[in-house]
Amino acid sequence: MRPDAEHRADATSLRQRLRHVYWIGGGSGAGKSTIAHRIAARNGLQVYGTDEVMPDHARRSSPDDAPYLEQFKAMDMGERWLNRSPETMLETFHWFRGEGLDLIVEDLLQAPPETGVVAEGFRLLPRLVQPLLADPVQAVWLLPTPEFRVAAFERRGTTWDIPRKTKDPARARQNLLERDRMFTDRLAEETTRLGLRAIEVDTMLGEDDLADQVAHAFGL
Repeated sequence: MRPDAEHRADATSLRQRLRHVYWIGGGSGAGKSTIAHRIAARNGLQVYGTDEVMPDHARRSSPDDAPYLEQFKAMDMGERWLNRSPETMLETFHWFRGEGLDLIVEDLLQAPPETGVVAEGFRLLPRLVQPLLADPVQAVWLLPTPEFRVAAFERRGTTWDIPRKTKDPARARQNLLERDRMFTDRLAEETTRLGLRAIEVDTMLGEDDLADQVAHAFGL
C-alpha cells in the first residue's frame, strides 16, 4: 500500500473506532461540563472531562511532544499571567496549541465502544477534532459571549482563583479574560471555516435550552 493510501486507511480506521464519541468543545465558562453531564444522564452515556485529566496528561507528556507545556511549567505566576500580552498568552498556551490531544484520543480509545461517551473541554480544538469525526454532527462548540463568561466565573466563585496568586490580580484577571475572548473568537472562525456546528451562549440562554440544542445537534 502506498504511504498516502496507508495514511488515509489509518485515519478512516480511527474515525470508525471513535464513532461512539460525541464532542463538546468551546470557550472557557461556556457550560461544557454541565451540558455534557445533562446529555449523558438523559441518554445513558459516559462523560470524559478533558479538564480533569490535564494533570495526568502533563505528567505523561515528554518535552519533545509538548514544548509549550515545558515552557509554561518553567514560568512563575507573573511570567504566565502578568508580563506577557494576552496575544502572546493565547499563541503560546500549550493546550491551545493542541498539545496532549493524542493522549485524549488514547484515553477515549480505551472506553468500551458499545458505551457512548461525551467528551468535553476547551482542549477539543475544531481543526484537530474534525479529522476524528465519522460524522460532523457528533461535534459541537459552545461560544460564550464575554458577558456570559464573566457571569459564569462569578457564579462558580472562580473569577479570582488564578489572578489572586499574582502580584497584580486585577491586571491578571483582565489578561485572562482577554485571552479567553480571543480564543473564543478563534473557535468561531475555525468552526465556520470547517463547516462545524457552533452555538453562541449568552446570558439569555438557559441550561435546559442549551442542553436541548446540543442534543438536537447530535441527533439524540
